[in-house]
Amino acid sequence: MVAEAQPQLLALVGAGIARSLSPALHEGEAHRHGMRCLYRLLDIGPVDHAADARLEDVLRSASRLGFSGLNITHPYKQLAIPHMNRLAPSARRIGAVNTVVFTETGAVGHNTDVHGFGAALARGLPGAAMGEVVQLGAGGAGSAVAYALLDLGAQRLWLTDPNLERARGLAKNLNEAAGADRAQTVTAQEADARTAGADGLVNASPVGTEHDLRLPLPKSSLHPQLWVADVNYHPLWTPLLTTAHAMGCRVLHGGGMLVHQAAESFRLFTGCEPHTPRMLGDFADLTAEVGAHS
Repeated sequence: MVAEAQPQLLALVGAGIARSLSPALHEGEAHRHGMRCLYRLLDIGPVDHAADARLEDVLRSASRLGFSGLNITHPYKQLAIPHMNRLAPSARRIGAVNTVVFTETGAVGHNTDVHGFGAALARGLPGAAMGEVVQLGAGGAGSAVAYALLDLGAQRLWLTDPNLERARGLAKNLNEAAGADRAQTVTAQEADARTAGADGLVNASPVGTEHDLRLPLPKSSLHPQLWVADVNYHPLWTPLLTTAHAMGCRVLHGGGMLVHQAAESFRLFTGCEPHTPRMLGDFADLTAEVGAHS
């Protein structure tokens, strides 16, 4: 097959990505297809006054050097949009890019995070109640998660973010797309109170990662009838998930979202059908090797 014979040069662009499992997932899947693949990490640092210029330079250089595509992660998913020659409907809808495919007509931005989170939640928490859901974080990943939650049937989504204007903008877009008042913006304190009576809680913020091992909200807000999902996977069992599980909540770590979005990215990069169950197995093996609770 032509797609299988085409070697792939890929990379992840972001900040603080040294422990990303994306290289292993993509290279392992390419090997199953008999395809040569080299996947690199391009850490271009945190967002500052020169971040936009660095991102533009990386995108231009990657295209010139023959990269098939790039994955984009925190904190560059939204910043990547102006640098695309074209946006696929998925990225235009979300307002964030996590997958860039280089074509003859330029860089095309896609978003596979909506599918990634939706598929992970459906698989990991089947039957999760979707009456009221609280979401922490409204950045690039948070935007995708919010759309996925509404697609999955969430009746009311309470959004909070340290940048409340960003949360308000996301809520406005969600309501325009899915119906008035499906999404509401709340302060952090109001989110804590809403969680006490909610069906679900999603942490789409960086709080709880290895760089910030705090609970993103007070433990007193959690209750056993709540399901709890975290998009982070370093550590796999974040403080939020560990605490929620101990209280009897159904929980979902970020590994499923990572794998499902990676599988869709692989499809876009290569044109090949990914073996998603085997990629999930790869993730389990990789996290077992490093220690899921480390």
